[in-house]
Amino acid sequence: MSQNSYLFTSESVSEGHPDKVSDRISDAVVDLYLTEDSGSRVACETLTTTNRIVIAGEVRGPDSITMDKIEGVARDAVRDIGYEQDGFHWKNAEVEVHLHQQSVDIAQGVDAVGNKDEGAGDQGIMFGYACTETPVLMPAPIFYSHEILRSLAKARHAGVNSGLGPDSKSQVTLLYEGGKPVKATSVVVSTQHAEDLDQDQVREIVRPHVEKTLPDGWMCPEDEFYVNPTGRFVIGGPDGDCGLTGRKIIVDTYGGAAPHGGGAFSGKDPSKVDRSAAYAARWVAKNVVAAGLAEKCVIQLAYAIGVAKPLSVYVDTSGTATVEEDKLATAIQEVVDLSPRGIREGLQLSRPIYARSAAYGHFGRDPEADGGFSWEKTDLVNDLKAAVS
Repeated sequence: MSQNSYLFTSESVSEGHPDKVSDRISDAVVDLYLTEDSGSRVACETLTTTNRIVIAGEVRGPDSITMDKIEGVARDAVRDIGYEQDGFHWKNAEVEVHLHQQSVDIAQGVDAVGNKDEGAGDQGIMFGYACTETPVLMPAPIFYSHEILRSLAKARHAGVNSGLGPDSKSQVTLLYEGGKPVKATSVVVSTQHAEDLDQDQVREIVRPHVEKTLPDGWMCPEDEFYVNPTGRFVIGGPDGDCGLTGRKIIVDTYGGAAPHGGGAFSGKDPSKVDRSAAYAARWVAKNVVAAGLAEKCVIQLAYAIGVAKPLSVYVDTSGTATVEEDKLATAIQEVVDLSPRGIREGLQLSRPIYARSAAYGHFGRDPEADGGFSWEKTDLVNDLKAAVS
């Protein structure tokens, strides 16, 4: 194949994947704290395994949040996902909570005191990305991987696919011609299922969800359509594999089509720039592309713990920009306050909006009326156009 003709693959995992169960619980804890105090600080990690949930980390919030409340939101999250299995059940799983107070050393760097503005909750680099491959300005392979699993989950929750369980994975390989995706060359879906279903039956349950998700004419050849390639997937979720918060960061972002700074999102309040600055970088990149200033755009932000201003703002458009990249970088900083406080207030992140983001990607979603996925808005388009004109 020529340089402009290539295959690219991304994968997604469902809300019932053990790592995503852990992400969901951690984000439910974040939402619990932000509901009772929008200034709460949370860094929560969750481990899930056979009928056991272990929650640990550092918090600072109101005394009204008890261990019983935390256990309650964990059980509610598991029930909402749909786990009522012998090896993992929302009602009888053992829940351990090991949360302690946030370090005062971290707090003094993050908190705004006197003339000191709110600082970043950690050092690090964060990336945002957008491109014109899909209407939501996301890379096509990860977008379609997510959508296949969302369709399966929607049917399962509606009782349509009663033979399928919560745990599933998808993988989509697309052929690119001239740098644009043109069709799928292979699709892989593995999904937990009832014991009385065989591989062929599961395949035919999955098939329509794949066919309706991919654009017309994009379905892969039949011999490249893989459903439960091992032949059986009855034991799944945390009973089949241990889950941990933060192990699916590429699934959470761009499916490998763009860089990732390394920090996970789930379980962290918006003072943690691992989360908030990655959201801001996506917000900016999406608006650059939505404004027609580039066909694809990578934004890198860098921060130091306790320091309010970003150390650097880097823009890479892979040669697709209609203006110089340094001019774009300057315009972005004129239009958007990229300090931790500026991001938190600009996107109104101190709200309980995070549990819903734990599965099917943090990006490429529709902005919601209560502020969920606020970083997906394209409200910067006019200001960016004016700044570079």
